[in-house]
Amino acid sequence: MIRRLTGVLCVVVAAGTSLGAQQAAATYVDAARVTAGGTFATTPDYAVQMLKRTAAGQVEVHTKETDIFFVVDGDATIVTGGTMVGGKETQPNQLRGTSIDGGETFHLKKGDSITIPAGVPHWFKDVPQSIQYFTVKSIKP
Repeated sequence: MIRRLTGVLCVVVAAGTSLGAQQAAATYVDAARVTAGGTFATTPDYAVQMLKRTAAGQVEVHTKETDIFFVVDGDATIVTGGTMVGGKETQPNQLRGTSIDGGETFHLKKGDSITIPAGVPHWFKDVPQSIQYFTVKSIKP
């Protein structure tokens, strides 16, 4: 009896959830737009972008965003972790700095991927020519 009641309760809860909630639509981006780069989808939970760098950047810390990068072309040296030097909040939950003390250095190249958890300093320290990378940002509430 308890098994049957549990099964019915699960069906009712699932039916109520799917009836009351709107389902998000898929976001399709064709190859030409992906190649051109930019932001493809932004929601309170995630952002999807194709980015290109041609020079080193500032140190970044995103307090609520995990960055997932997949390199599609070029190469760069990135430093993650350690302690950000000269950090200042430039937007809510976004800090920028001048360098990193300590940290771990990676040489990213085509086909590589790196995941940088929220709150971890990261810095494209050297970009010899350019790097193009697909980015997914998972955003904490």
